[in-house]
Amino acid sequence: MLRRNSFRLPRHPASVGLARRRVRDHLADWGHGPDDPALADAVLVVSELATNVVRHGPLLEREFEVAVTALGDGSCLIEVSDEGRLEPRLRPVGEAEEHGRGLHLVEHLAAAWGVWSRGRHGKTVWALVAAPT
Repeated sequence: MLRRNSFRLPRHPASVGLARRRVRDHLADWGHGPDDPALADAVLVVSELATNVVRHGPLLEREFEVAVTALGDGSCLIEVSDEGRLEPRLRPVGEAEEHGRGLHLVEHLAAAWGVWSRGRHGKTVWALVAAPT
């Protein structure tokens, strides 16, 4: 079974916390328990991807979209879409730097992640969080 929910949020720092809560609530409603590692990982992944949109998204963009899909095997697909065309990339981060680790966390937590172009409508950054084995 496949369950998907998507929602739009204003491009504002407070939206990152709201995205976390909504993803946590949706996955809990779909059977992911509070001790489920996939739930915690999905919440952290959406937090990092939403933060990237808020910090680095197009200045004139007012909203971004978050989608969470619970897959039948217990894994989750997280998608964050914005109007920006610049694709995020992993970059080297020094020990003293305070920013720049978000995609490294996504890389570590997700079974796979990437970027889908939406043409002139921007991009979607997605991450697949695997079910615990």
